[in-house]
Amino acid sequence: MSFRSLTLGLLAGVVLGGAGLAAQATPAAPARTARPAEPIQPIVAARVTQPAKVELGKKLFFDPRLSRSGFISCNSCHNLSMGGSDNLETSIGDHWQRGPINAPTVLNSSMNLAQFWDGRAANLQEQAGGPIANPGEMALSHALALDVLRSIPQYVVEFNGVFGNPDITIAQVTEAIAAFEATLVTPDSRFDQYLRGNRRAINAQERAGYELFKSSGCVACHHGPAVGGASFQKMGLFGTYETQSTAIGRAAVTGKDADRMTFKVPTLRNVELTYPYFHDGAAHTMEDAVMVMGRLQVGREFTPLEVAQIVAFLRTLTGRQPAITIPILPPSSSITPRPTPFGN
Repeated sequence: MSFRSLTLGLLAGVVLGGAGLAAQATPAAPARTARPAEPIQPIVAARVTQPAKVELGKKLFFDPRLSRSGFISCNSCHNLSMGGSDNLETSIGDHWQRGPINAPTVLNSSMNLAQFWDGRAANLQEQAGGPIANPGEMALSHALALDVLRSIPQYVVEFNGVFGNPDITIAQVTEAIAAFEATLVTPDSRFDQYLRGNRRAINAQERAGYELFKSSGCVACHHGPAVGGASFQKMGLFGTYETQSTAIGRAAVTGKDADRMTFKVPTLRNVELTYPYFHDGAAHTMEDAVMVMGRLQVGREFTPLEVAQIVAFLRTLTGRQPAITIPILPPSSSITPRPTPFGN
């Protein structure tokens, strides 16, 4: 990989997802001890500007009544107790269907240039509507989801209070969910403390891992505050990636054969929590993932010592997890459509 291509990769910007009006990053205060010109930057805490919208979105995120079974919620696949993922190779959908792809973490997802592995949603709001109507996921139509919400008096009051309209639209539903998801950032990792000048925040092995991470070219794809999420890259630059998955990546969106097996680069923030790894969930440990990425993406066979150093560095990227108070959901009414968890 040339210095020019590496430099261009590092200059790629991170585009924020939806719900920017409800939550945004607080500008970092300048620090005299800050380390300049690093390919990775610290995450800053989200600043909530519309708390009522965020609270409504949180309820919708946890509400399983937005699924046909009445059992699956957004949190089922993006469990906030498990790093914003479900720790499964592929997620479990309606009536125990096996999902086609690994569920990426929702944490720090507002920093992605697009949503889903193939980037088919431009932002968090576009993404939020997909699983609700996907027959293999939550399996509820948008029309029926709106019938459910409109039948619950407390939701009608809350939507009216947030949006100034007694009716409820799918755009409002997805905007509220996206507003909540935009608050799910994880600042103050040990590595962020190191970047801000605390040299004692990471140890010698972890520093060695970071230097190796940079010198090997990993930062060409994994850079910026999210340590990823800012580009699409082919899986298998120095060899063919063997997989049983039928997912074809970006080609499903663009229709171009050149985009086959090209996926959004995942964030490495909180990576020790978001196993298994890759779009097919085939790598169950960070060690396995590092070895495969070394061989296929940067053309290098890492030694056991180097793998241990890089993994040690990756563990320093675990940040402060969102402090979530589980919402008490409003009760259904006598006219709320009933779920169908069994059979058709």
